[in-house]
Amino acid sequence: MIMVEHLTKRYGPHVAVDDVSFHCEPGTVTGFLGPNGAGKSTTMRMICGLTPPTSGNAAVTGRRYRELPNPGREIGVLLDASAQHAGRTGREALALAARTMGVDRGRVGAVLDQVGLNATAAKRRVGAYSLGMRQRLGLALALLGDPRVLILDEPANGLDPEGIFWMRGLLRDFADRGGTVLLSSHLLREVEAVADRVVVIGGGRVVAAGGKDELLAGAGTLVRGRDPHALRLTLDRVGLTATAGTDGGFLVRAEPGAVGQVAADAGLVLTELRPAGNGGLEQLFLTLTAGASTKEAVK
Repeated sequence: MIMVEHLTKRYGPHVAVDDVSFHCEPGTVTGFLGPNGAGKSTTMRMICGLTPPTSGNAAVTGRRYRELPNPGREIGVLLDASAQHAGRTGREALALAARTMGVDRGRVGAVLDQVGLNATAAKRRVGAYSLGMRQRLGLALALLGDPRVLILDEPANGLDPEGIFWMRGLLRDFADRGGTVLLSSHLLREVEAVADRVVVIGGGRVVAAGGKDELLAGAGTLVRGRDPHALRLTLDRVGLTATAGTDGGFLVRAEPGAVGQVAADAGLVLTELRPAGNGGLEQLFLTLTAGASTKEAVK
């Protein structure tokens, strides 16, 4: 299990992560989503002990990462596929890691096969690897210690469609065998296909968290009108919480019938009215994080 409790990270006056809390259960894949600069990578680095938090705590399998005597045997981590020695071959990188963790060297060949790196690729120096090959090697390193937990930041970056499909199956199988996966990715449709739970972060804060199906089913109503300003004022006046989307629409925490009736009573013309879950995780993400990326960029 991964437990994150009130994690906060400040860099001078800038708050990169602000009171973030969530948990990841065994047997599940948790999608950790947010726009660039939202605080995803900083949060994952704090979980893995690479960045000290300003306040709050993170525990994996009941202990902080730095308290684990041999963390690679319990937690597989892939945060940066390029953070590998370019002069070593893929097999050498894995053999050295196996020796460091006290893992039987026979695991090297097993994980190379598992991630789809053949004998030719294993003998090639990492500096000559494509990004997709580095991602596969990074995942092999994460799996090498036969951990119970995987923490992966953009693991599908650089993979072709076949590779993305393969990774989805690998992560689903890992979780179905009782493992815990925390997965950060911009490939929202792939996250939707594999994740059981979703945590959405924007501007350093968690804006939504829960079961994927629960979030999509309870997402509310997407509504768009010819006069967005008048629609927003009307929704505010009757006490319906509305979050502005990126395309002039609103996500309203109410049933479509109730939203439509409010608009009709006010004489407003609607151009769209439907349950938010119909747009899938991508639409929910865009609505919940509307403007967050821009706000981060200008801080």
